[in-house]
Amino acid sequence: MPATPASLTDHRPPNFPPRRTPVTTQTVQQFLLPDVGEGLTEAEIVTWRVAAGDTVEVNQIIVEIETAKSLVELPSPYSGTVVELCSQQGETVAVGAPIIAIATGHDASARSENATAPAAESDTDEPKLLVGYGAREEDTPRRRRRDHVGTARPRAKPPVRKLAEVLGVDLATVPPSGDDGVVLRTDVLAAAQTREASPAPAVEPPASDMAKPAVGETRIPIKGVRKHTAAAMVASAFTAPHVTEFVTVDMTATLELRDRVLARREFRKTKATPLTFVARAYLHALRRTPMANARWDEKAQEIVLPAQVNLGIAAATPRGLVVPNIKAADRLSLRELADAINQLAQTARAGHTAPEAMAGGTTTISNVGVFGVDTGTPILNPGETAILAVGAMRRTPWVVGTGGDERIEPRSVLQLALSFDHRVLDGQEGSQLLADTAAILTDPTEAFL
Repeated sequence: MPATPASLTDHRPPNFPPRRTPVTTQTVQQFLLPDVGEGLTEAEIVTWRVAAGDTVEVNQIIVEIETAKSLVELPSPYSGTVVELCSQQGETVAVGAPIIAIATGHDASARSENATAPAAESDTDEPKLLVGYGAREEDTPRRRRRDHVGTARPRAKPPVRKLAEVLGVDLATVPPSGDDGVVLRTDVLAAAQTREASPAPAVEPPASDMAKPAVGETRIPIKGVRKHTAAAMVASAFTAPHVTEFVTVDMTATLELRDRVLARREFRKTKATPLTFVARAYLHALRRTPMANARWDEKAQEIVLPAQVNLGIAAATPRGLVVPNIKAADRLSLRELADAINQLAQTARAGHTAPEAMAGGTTTISNVGVFGVDTGTPILNPGETAILAVGAMRRTPWVVGTGGDERIEPRSVLQLALSFDHRVLDGQEGSQLLADTAAILTDPTEAFL
């Protein structure tokens, strides 16, 4: 028998296990939908930014979701290769359910069938960047809100999506004419006109007790921000005893002050609208009636008075009404307040308001005047004691002067409506808050008294 070369001789003891060839290992991690704030239970997958086979890095934005509050971009907690998208666009997923599988480790070529395996425990791969990560105690299966044509969500801006909903046009069936396949407003209008010109299909009798759309009827699913707002308003209306008071305000002196302020060098790049000055007056009036910034704690049977005013500004967006708030608004200068209101409005209209921006509000202003409305009876934002509605400003004949100097002049006038929780504020306190706000706007020197 030929001798074995010395370089290949195994000098280990006879009973020692045979040598094993080193194996490159990998781990397939499942990213579970986190609770991105305020105990939300589900979210809709709006847009995937990655696909199977893509390489991702930690903190890279991988998906855009819509919660009951706003659109949120989620970053990847892992670096590696995408193995599988566990949830499709348009699908509603419960918090704690897997939405994506990512292969990590030295070997990034994972197989799709491994994506459903439980993620191995690893100190280095555990996601630590998102709040509420992990499975919920009562996990509910994900469900589809509606059937979608294809797996890709049509590309369109929020106002165009809203128009399509109102007109009953399925964006997936609209040929896009914008750059990069974006559906434009004109595309939606053309599709609606084409549909109206075509004969309406015959409607079959309902096969069950479930309601079906009649001819020309459009049904819009109640979801996301609109669903959350509806529930919150119903709860508020039937929980807090609302009282609403009104006052008409001559804003002429405040507008003159605004013109002088905007002429100052430090305000040349600031958009200070009349709403900014109303908010400033309201914040100043709250100092005299701080209980209007409190909240009623039913469980503890206490009235809680916060250390600062987090001023909510109600904003109408294509996805419904949202009320983000400006933290510590009472500590801001006039210019800082103006900048904060403008930034808040821009972010809300773009649908990118962060959940934390809508948490912790203590009082709210609703500017219904932007719609040409004179006044209204606003419903309290849940957990708050007061909300101020600001009506449209109009040039109005107004009696000025007293005695022999009394005369009629054209003035800039608007109406304010204050709703408050009568459990926290009595009539005198609510009236005082509204009257103080109006007095400051009528004569801004009142703020110095």
